Amino acid sequence: MKQSLFESRHKAEWERFALALERLERGKETSQVAGFPKAYRRLCQHLALAQERGYSSFLIDSLQQQVLRGHQQLYRHRSRLGANLIGFVLAGFPRLVRSEWPFVLVAGLLFFGSLIGVAVLVYMFPELVYNLIPADQVREMQSMYDPVAGHLGRPAERAASEDWMMFGYYVMHNIGIAFQTFASGLLMGVGSAFFLFYNGLVIGAVAGHLSEIGFGQTFWSFVIAHGAFELTAIALAGAAGLELGWALIAPGRLTRTEALKRAARKSVLLICGVMLFLLIAAFIEAYWSSKTSVAPLTKYLVGAGLWILVASYLLFAGRTRHAPE
Repeated sequence: MKQSLFESRHKAEWERFALALERLERGKETSQVAGFPKAYRRLCQHLALAQERGYSSFLIDSLQQQVLRGHQQLYRHRSRLGANLIGFVLAGFPRLVRSEWPFVLVAGLLFFGSLIGVAVLVYMFPELVYNLIPADQVREMQSMYDPVAGHLGRPAERAASEDWMMFGYYVMHNIGIAFQTFASGLLMGVGSAFFLFYNGLVIGAVAGHLSEIGFGQTFWSFVIAHGAFELTAIALAGAAGLELGWALIAPGRLTRTEALKRAARKSVLLICGVMLFLLIAAFIEAYWSSKTSVAPLTKYLVGAGLWILVASYLLFAGRTRHAPE
């Protein structure tokens, strides 16, 4: 291809790239930033073609300068994204949880209240579990935590699975529960409240039943570590859903659409933190909780430490004056 045809074909694209580059260099965030990496790769391709075809040094030098400037902007924004992500994890997320404390409090009472209350009731009245959970599911839970069977929290058909396969299973399963609890908040918050209470009820019934029949050590030593992240994440997902529901119920002076948009910005950020918690929980569940070679006492100590870590993180992280934004 002749150089004149090559230039005429791509001139408009180069001009758009140059405009976006200038705006980025002036520190202006624009809608063009999202497509900047793709445009940068296209420019690199054009430079390689120009060099391969032996086009004039003027054209090659011009494209090369654009590529160098583009490289600086591309990695500057990537590093900023990484800094923002670290800032969110270290400070932004726990600050957000504390700022939304009314929804977190209600979600926590619904979830942990039903969990603890039902666990105590089932422990005191063992037959109650069959009114809450189908008998076949009760038998499956018993087989999973039977000290003799040695499945340690895994269904019989998955007991021999590789840890990485179980990690994937736990991630998908837990995220499914969290998203269901969150998204159902659009039903005026009733859906989130229901799933918080229901999930707490089921977990509590299982905990009370297994403790009552003598499988408590197997069960509690398995769940205590990853439960710190997993159970907290479910409660926070419910809090995010309740916030969506409240925006629809009491939008104030805003329209319901505008109130929902504002609530969604915070709720989506909460869910991002929830996803991180669930990934951590799945990793612990697959690679630590299921280990039969670790003594129960060790698991209890590690689990207690993780609960303290999660509570301290949500209560105190990001309070320092110069904490990352």
